[in-house]
Amino acid sequence: MKRHVRDSFFVVGEGVLEFDGKGETTTRQPSTAEELRRFRFSRLGPKGPRTDEETRTALATAITATVPQPDSADPAVPAGFTYLGQFVDHDLTMDRTESQLGQDVNLDELMQGRSPALDLDSVYGRGPRDKDDQVFYAQDGVKLKVGTTTPVPFPDEGTNVPFEGFDLPRRGGTGGTAADRRLPLIPDARNDENLVVAQTHLAFIRFHNRVVDELALTGLTGERLFRAAKELVVRHYQWMLKTDHLPRIIDPAIVDDVFTNGRRFFEVSGRSRHDSPTMPVEFSVASYRFGHSQVRGAYQWNRVFRSGGPVGAPASLFQLFTFTGVSGNFDPSSALPADLDDVTRGDFFTLPSNWIADFRRLYDFTEAGRDDLAAPAEFDGGNVTKRIDTLLVDPLTQLPAGTFGGRGTQFREIERNLAFRNLTRASMMELATGQQIAELFEVEPLTAEQILVGNGGAVVDGLSEEQKARLAEATPLWFYILREAEVGNGLMGPVGGRITAEVFHRAMEGSRISIVRSPYWRPTLGPDSSTFRMVDLLLFAFEGKADLLNPLGDPVS
Repeated sequence: MKRHVRDSFFVVGEGVLEFDGKGETTTRQPSTAEELRRFRFSRLGPKGPRTDEETRTALATAITATVPQPDSADPAVPAGFTYLGQFVDHDLTMDRTESQLGQDVNLDELMQGRSPALDLDSVYGRGPRDKDDQVFYAQDGVKLKVGTTTPVPFPDEGTNVPFEGFDLPRRGGTGGTAADRRLPLIPDARNDENLVVAQTHLAFIRFHNRVVDELALTGLTGERLFRAAKELVVRHYQWMLKTDHLPRIIDPAIVDDVFTNGRRFFEVSGRSRHDSPTMPVEFSVASYRFGHSQVRGAYQWNRVFRSGGPVGAPASLFQLFTFTGVSGNFDPSSALPADLDDVTRGDFFTLPSNWIADFRRLYDFTEAGRDDLAAPAEFDGGNVTKRIDTLLVDPLTQLPAGTFGGRGTQFREIERNLAFRNLTRASMMELATGQQIAELFEVEPLTAEQILVGNGGAVVDGLSEEQKARLAEATPLWFYILREAEVGNGLMGPVGGRITAEVFHRAMEGSRISIVRSPYWRPTLGPDSSTFRMVDLLLFAFEGKADLLNPLGDPVS
């Protein structure tokens, strides 16, 4: 199975960056066709200094300390957007060239396959006509496959039935390990590493299939129907990202500036049709890891796993890893990360029915005027993201090995800590500091007090005075961007926000289907010609029906 982390990066202009077991970097030029076809990274800014392991460990410990975790600022951001962000990251960073090796591909296909684009290739792969990707599609070669959940008697007969279309399609069969049989039949297995992103991916499958049904009424069939459906889906997806997702995480003035006036710093000059986008390491390794700080330790999930429900508690983050095929094992008796690392454990091979998402608890459908789909009254704040800041919840110190491709390998316990992993990868890449990017963007950098004290985020008192001085002068970019948002009311600002908005703009511009290159296009599946939000996508995908958005129903009073 493909690992979820990269052991090397093909950085345009530098070569292949590789890291040994001690984190030392070697750089060499690509020497094979395989390496030339790799996903292409770039640098937006200069190289920066490395951070020593002692400092990385102390800073990661501060970031993941067990302290109060502020919710997102007003207006609150529904919790589903945390995992929509993860879904989008996988779309941006999916490398489709691995299975193209040895095949005849033209230059456009080659460059697109190793370039970031917001075109839902994590959902579509290379399409139903590709012999390797046909497995993701239904028999008609137009719709995408869906899976069926496994009936379970707990807590009642309402969950003791299979629900078709409410799990990802899975490999099944009898060969291999139990983990092999649970693997999802989707182009990017990373979208099954936690249950929220898995159910988000399923929603996009259902969105495509519903669009297919609607377009089929116009007489389209076969490949023409598939291509028309994909184009409509991708354009609406991009519109939703531009108008709904980005303004919730970035200062809206930055988003408006980038999409109105264009990019100022990233791949600004005119480019030929063969010059596809690259992915700046500052985005991949720093700015778009902002979402790690939005993750909660537990979620009000459905009528079963909620405060006051049959189990008496909401779904823990650990459980949301457990009930997946990539990171977990669908085994309710799993209690430790080591349990999830065991590829032979577990008797279920599809999602148990009592773990189907209630999307009303992840998004706010009252935004679309659907008060009948408002979140249940027992909510206690579990339906909003954490604020974007320098704090990560404690469960992120104990990542299951499946989340970083570590199943079956040996690694130190500190490597389960997500903050440590982020800081370490950035150091290995010699990523620019926050101050270096602020200088490049010609914006006022954060002060030493803002970096060291912040605004209710990580307390860095565990660092030595020397470490604090280095942190204030040369701040690791990921920490800088989180601190910037922390002092900016939970929105990414002139460094983190600018990097993120410009990469999104470039990725849309470089996609085969693009609203940036089609500025007069407007959505047709929302309430009006200028509105299409994530709630509109879900309403369309689930036919606006409460029993599809929440198939387990509400508690019986």
